Amino acid sequence: MPAALQIVQSPDKAAVLLQSGRLDLLERLAEPDSAAGLARRLGIPRQKVNYHLRELEREGFVELFEERRKGNCIERVVRATAREFLVAPHAGKATVADRFSAAYLVSTAARAIRDLAALCLRAGRAGKRIATLTLETEIRFASAEARAAFAEELTASIAQLAAKYHNERAEGGRRFRLIAASYPALKMEDPKMEKSSNESANLE
Repeated sequence: MPAALQIVQSPDKAAVLLQSGRLDLLERLAEPDSAAGLARRLGIPRQKVNYHLRELEREGFVELFEERRKGNCIERVVRATAREFLVAPHAGKATVADRFSAAYLVSTAARAIRDLAALCLRAGRAGKRIATLTLETEIRFASAEARAAFAEELTASIAQLAAKYHNERAEGGRRFRLIAASYPALKMEDPKMEKSSNESANLE
């Protein structure tokens, strides 16, 4: 049976996992299927699916379930090795240049989950609450240029606020970590429309 959760520790493995379309493949492989079956469901060439499956299997994200004989050919049926995949924070090996990388965002989010889990455990034992702040909104950008300009202004504003309130020598002060992230909003659509949209997604 597939594991409930697989933690990805290696940056190279994380890069393989996070390539466009591969998480969608793994989600569909919660139930065993072949490259031909996936190609029919997704409406893309079987050769392309085969390539991605080979890469995922090489890194241990996909495993052989069974082999079926079809005429003179053997069809390989595979499945995902886990129900969920979590990229460990250190797997990102992120630098400033990675700030627009999906892998960096996933790695940062994973670190936040890990840290909050540890903090909640400690706070529960001490009978205390954790001081946190969560801000959430949606922005519809007119263009990629507008999105880039927003990112630059946001970065500058946060840097200014951090410089204003940071006090390295404050007695009794406590460090807090701030994360600002953006990603395309998922639309809650009619199930039939959502299924059709997912199945037409392109794999690179």
